Amino acid sequence: MAGRKLSIGAVDIGGTKIATGLVNPSGRLIYRTQVETSRAGGEEAAEQVVSLSLQLVAEAKKRQLSVPAIGLCIPGLVEPDSGLVWAPNIKGWKDFKLLPFLRKNLGRVITVVSDRTAYVEGEAWQGAARGKKNVIYLAVGTGIGAGLMVDGRVIHGQSDLAGAAGWLALKPEFKSSYKKTGCFEAEASGQAFYRKSKELIRRRPEILAFSRQTEPAAIKNPVEVVGQAARAGQPEAVRLVEEIQAYLAMGVANLVSLFNPEMIVLGGGLFKSADLFFEPVRRKYKVWAQPLAAKEVEIVVSSLGQEAALFGCARSALSCLNNQGPAGRRGKRIEKV
Repeated sequence: MAGRKLSIGAVDIGGTKIATGLVNPSGRLIYRTQVETSRAGGEEAAEQVVSLSLQLVAEAKKRQLSVPAIGLCIPGLVEPDSGLVWAPNIKGWKDFKLLPFLRKNLGRVITVVSDRTAYVEGEAWQGAARGKKNVIYLAVGTGIGAGLMVDGRVIHGQSDLAGAAGWLALKPEFKSSYKKTGCFEAEASGQAFYRKSKELIRRRPEILAFSRQTEPAAIKNPVEVVGQAARAGQPEAVRLVEEIQAYLAMGVANLVSLFNPEMIVLGGGLFKSADLFFEPVRRKYKVWAQPLAAKEVEIVVSSLGQEAALFGCARSALSCLNNQGPAGRRGKRIEKV
């Protein structure tokens, strides 16, 4: 490695895709690629991660760069001392010994964190929350989760469950569907909007007329149809969108009141529709939030998008390499090269 400039490997492991990248110490993404996650799961998926990590090392070598550390994130929980992970979207990754497997096969500094941690660390390092120490990253996509940074340290909780925002209780009537995902996620996630939009179109097929697509294509994309109908003022579509807005506003308000952050970064597919969700939520959360905390906080959309996880992975590994450990768990994941 002598004479080579430093780069950090970053691997964002998802249930359907794995994104990898090289990030330099100043925080510039210099290489990125993406592949589908192995459906076999278990050790085969871990071997895929090793292979992709070694490809990063090879790519860095072409660029005269060294890779002394690789940071990874998973869609689940990480036990820092044992390196066990639990990722329900990846077959066989329940109490799976991912960190020991990676250390054995990669022979360099390795960190593994939850994707929630990666998102908030990425945004605080190189994104919309750059330089801030009290930040929440609220991801609203297929599910709902939050990365929590307080006084510059990521909060993990007893079992790495801190930030399971999908389980926020936002209404007194309990539904059986809440048992699997929690109230907030069941009512306001991207998956919830899809399900409710599909149900609305089934009841009111005339809403399909608002789509820009032909009917067969429109039926496959109920969210787009209902969004267009709401923009056009169709009453039932408007009510559905306003219902989702209300849940999101309450969720944001609860986080503002509980953590008194400088900034909440909103990420995930739902907030790509700024007029339908971001702007209304930014207005409506203030009704529910602690007034002083609401006055102090900024609510913004992620500036890094999906890349936030790669930056967070790199930040975690770089901190470990510098003998500091990932934010909030100082020194627990350090391994000498």
